[in-house]
Amino acid sequence: MSDDKAAMRAHMRAERDAFAMASDAAIVPPPAFIDRLMPGIIVASYIPVGSEADPTPLAAAARAAGARLALPRVESRDGEMRFLVWSEDDPLAPGVYGLRQPAADAPECRPDIVLTPLVAFDDSLNRLGQGAGHYDRAFARLPDAWRLGVAWSIQRLLAIAVDAWDVPLHAVVTERGVVA
Repeated sequence: MSDDKAAMRAHMRAERDAFAMASDAAIVPPPAFIDRLMPGIIVASYIPVGSEADPTPLAAAARAAGARLALPRVESRDGEMRFLVWSEDDPLAPGVYGLRQPAADAPECRPDIVLTPLVAFDDSLNRLGQGAGHYDRAFARLPDAWRLGVAWSIQRLLAIAVDAWDVPLHAVVTERGVVA
């Protein structure tokens, strides 16, 4: 990992933490997301860690539209992130990086929409993640999935340096609306 990206991650996490502590902002499901929902599709969400923007309103809208939910499961830094079927009644297991995730034996699925946490994003919809590449590798396996970043507006930058393996998002939703 480059020192520049590591420094940017540290700075943006601090900005995100400060924003989340001082704000009661919430993410509202935008029309660009609602219009994609239909019974039977699979929406991969996530359980926020720390000051990550909470996708719960998006997951609730997906459930209300008849979509099925999935959550990511990560076993190790270099391992593949899998998406496992999940409902709000299913227990969550502790995982690496402080993640709360479905049990390892939950059914694996292929999401149609992936709600994605991030550290920062830019006007070209590049994302700076945690640095292990789990979402980029998952996006490469799911080229047809609609990739929606979920973030606070404070996480927006003019530009992020990208690597060859970085996969841009289709849109980002913040407490202020959609960046597309």
